[in-house]
Amino acid sequence: MYVKLCGLRTTADVATAVDAGADAVGFVFSPSARQVDPATAGRLVREVPPHVLSIGVFSGVPAAEVRRLAVESGVGAVQLHGAYPKAAFDEVSTSGLPLVRAVALTPGTDVRVGAHGEEMLLLDSPVPGSGERWDLTALDGARPEGRWLLAGGLGVRNVAEAVARARPWGVDVSSGIESSRGVKDHGLMREFVAAARNG
Repeated sequence: MYVKLCGLRTTADVATAVDAGADAVGFVFSPSARQVDPATAGRLVREVPPHVLSIGVFSGVPAAEVRRLAVESGVGAVQLHGAYPKAAFDEVSTSGLPLVRAVALTPGTDVRVGAHGEEMLLLDSPVPGSGERWDLTALDGARPEGRWLLAGGLGVRNVAEAVARARPWGVDVSSGIESSRGVKDHGLMREFVAAARNG
């Protein structure tokens, strides 16, 4: 089970995620309680070992700016979150960085992994970062295949159940590992990784 811990903001957050066995860590560049400025993101990215993927998370940021910030910060991949058109993915892809497409599951969502040139697809709640769960029965007629991550309202107590129900390739969490909005709980980070993998 691939596990991404998102919204990290401190050196201790990164060290804990790595120690817990996370496969990927996310740094939020867009306005949010979890936002880090480019300089901080760059410093934190340098603390991520090569075997862990560092992902820059962007929402509502123009593609050209995404590409610039991603390259400057040194992230290993870019997550475009929300209603980005395929043209935006095409533009950001010129950076040479792998892409993650993060969207809410609606009747019109293209659930084919790679439909916009992305290497991973992330299905989130309609309000990303809110901690709100969404109806996993919506996957019954639209379950992706391949490298896709389940997100939205996951936490230590429900991730094993959600994995069994949705059968994703991986999971992503942010608010579910926080003691308060934007502040990571290092104990919960470790527990989440273990729960996601061990059921």
